[in-house]
Amino acid sequence: MRTQVAIIGGGPSGLLLSQLLHRKGIDSVVLERQTRDYVLSRIRAGVLEWGMVELLREAGVGQRMDAEGIIHEGTLLAAQNRTIRIDFRKLTGKAVMIYGQTEITHDLYDARDAMGGVVIHEAEGVTPHGLDSDAPHVTYVKDGTEHRIDCDFVAGCDGFHGVSRKSIPSSVLKEFERVYPFGWLGVLSETPPADDELIYAIHERGFALCSMRRADLSRHYVQVPLTDRVEDWSDDAFWAELKRRIPEHAAQRLVTGPSIEKSIAPLRSFVAEPMRWGRLFLVGDAAHIVPPTGAKGLNLAASDVHYLYNGLLAHYQDGTPEGLDDYSRKALLRVWKAERFSWSMTNMMHRFPDQGDFGQRMQESELDYLEHSTAAQTALAENYVGLPY
Repeated sequence: MRTQVAIIGGGPSGLLLSQLLHRKGIDSVVLERQTRDYVLSRIRAGVLEWGMVELLREAGVGQRMDAEGIIHEGTLLAAQNRTIRIDFRKLTGKAVMIYGQTEITHDLYDARDAMGGVVIHEAEGVTPHGLDSDAPHVTYVKDGTEHRIDCDFVAGCDGFHGVSRKSIPSSVLKEFERVYPFGWLGVLSETPPADDELIYAIHERGFALCSMRRADLSRHYVQVPLTDRVEDWSDDAFWAELKRRIPEHAAQRLVTGPSIEKSIAPLRSFVAEPMRWGRLFLVGDAAHIVPPTGAKGLNLAASDVHYLYNGLLAHYQDGTPEGLDDYSRKALLRVWKAERFSWSMTNMMHRFPDQGDFGQRMQESELDYLEHSTAAQTALAENYVGLPY
């Protein structure tokens, strides 16, 4: 098989890149290790920067998002039973969209089906070859038979544990990482949101977040030790803990119900440099991980797709190499800014085991400054709604 761009990974970044390229007449093949049903069952983020909203519209997959998504013009930070509202619209003129990653993936699959896009599921042993040559190719095993795809470029959209980043020689690749000493216990429930906007709460017992996917589907989190197991937390225990940590007015009107999904996610900050080696380009979680506090994971993948898509478009339409040559530098500039924001939000809103009284006072002072400084609120809002591509 021959294609122009071989895309390893059939999550939202791989599907979005394929969809954008197809609309411009550039061929691609997507290779996904899991089944389609498995990909669609993954519950992930749901806060979209406006740049990602526009990119989905450009890809022709924004209709359902525009009809069902929820526009948020601000968010709430809570501490010591008082609430600070960050007014995105007033401070930046922008907003964010609440629309689940699972829904985005559904929309992208529907679009790829409608256009006859090639997505190969249950592709085992995917291996890129010749990445430092002018003729790369990718091999994989399907139904016990090995197949080969010759291509011009390889896009590694296969996540943190995928093969793409591991294909870059260790003498070239540099990795930066911080692992946080806690995780998020998350519960998905068919209940209305606790508020019209997201609530980020810091409490002496730890962080909490009241989020949403739809008007009838909520996602809530509490900070827990890494030693905790999902089995340690009954639904009743989770709801009781969440109510302790969020403002009293929100706790009083919180609607509880059975969990339909419950998991504990560790938090880490991670960046790999460079994001290009030869004919390979890393995209999304293959190159970087952020703690979810800043809602940047999916959005950073989208900005990577934007840079790579435009670089490939310039290469194939105009024969100009600058976009591809500059991909890693441009993507990493935005990645590190998002890493900084996610790191700062995590430090401001979580209880750390070794922070002591001094650390607690520093957090309280930071929130007090934020509450009374328009400049500080503007900086937070600018980063939350998304820095320009």
